[in-house]
Amino acid sequence: MYWREEKTLIVADLHIGKVGHFRKAGIAIPKLLEQEDLSVLSDLIYELHPARVIFLGDLFHSEMNNDWNWLQLWSGLFPSVEMVLVKGNHDILHPSYYSEAGFVVVDTFATRTFLFVHEPLKMAQLPLQEKYVVSGHIHPGVKLFGMGRQSLKVSCFYFGENQAVLPAFGRFTGKSCLKTTSSSVVFGILGNQVVSL
Repeated sequence: MYWREEKTLIVADLHIGKVGHFRKAGIAIPKLLEQEDLSVLSDLIYELHPARVIFLGDLFHSEMNNDWNWLQLWSGLFPSVEMVLVKGNHDILHPSYYSEAGFVVVDTFATRTFLFVHEPLKMAQLPLQEKYVVSGHIHPGVKLFGMGRQSLKVSCFYFGENQAVLPAFGRFTGKSCLKTTSSSVVFGILGNQVVSL
């Protein structure tokens, strides 16, 4: 998601290192998957020229593996872009790794009107929150049904009255279908298009 007025690109759940994690366990996953995700992110930075990128957690999937080197090389391509990591449950590396790679690590990131967090707030917490909450973590998806009883689950952007949940940017992730209400606004990702549903 791009916040034009603040020149800020907001990205959730890249999960770099997940491929290496699975490959280390002997599970065959294509090696270039995450490099392709970083390439797409690079294209967005070159196109939009953000001053800041906010990562809504789960930047790196788990324990250290060789995929970290790709992430570190990638961040070095953009020394003038502020890289902010809102720490997620998978971001377990020592803080020195992140700072060495140019990431500022925070638990939450707040502006006058928005609160950026990793996990969505629970319904009971939302009335206490004065800012609109933007999160990731659950890899939101929506199930589409066709007339011939076929169905397709796609990633989506979810906007509720008090909070938004962004889709996982990394392709090597699952999807969790969200329940919507009449006040929800959902945008599905269909190939290279974002479509209002």
